[in-house]
Amino acid sequence: MASVSDVIEKFFKELLEQNQGRTIQIQRNEVAKYFDCSPSQINYVLMTRFNVQHGYYIESQRGGGGHIKITMLKSENSQPAHHLLLKEIGEVITKTQANRVINALKDQQYITEREAMIMRAAMEDQALLSPLNNRDQLRAQLLKGMISVLLHQK
Repeated sequence: MASVSDVIEKFFKELLEQNQGRTIQIQRNEVAKYFDCSPSQINYVLMTRFNVQHGYYIESQRGGGGHIKITMLKSENSQPAHHLLLKEIGEVITKTQANRVINALKDQQYITEREAMIMRAAMEDQALLSPLNNRDQLRAQLLKGMISVLLHQK
């Protein structure tokens, strides 16, 4: 039996598919009522399954009539995805987080499987030997550099 989170995730993905991958706008409270759950459950699904690392961008407006916009990063113009990814990576990134970003890029067909394999190899701790304990910082710089080159070429 699927969990409530799995059902909510599937619901959002079906909405995006019906909308041909364009932005969808939802009311958090309305979705919570529909699934008979708390709005925090909706937030949990959005934060863990619909973030930039998974190939989505979320905008949230709170207050009366507040809504949430979910946008799939896949588009003909990779510039928005490029800038969002660089912002999301920030100054440090763990190997696990880096692999999520790489997998999202591959899943959204921004990069090939071969490019993903090369990027994953560069994110390994063994590839980032340093006398300082700054692997996550080096990893972030490398990943941002690779993304910049790959997304500007396509």
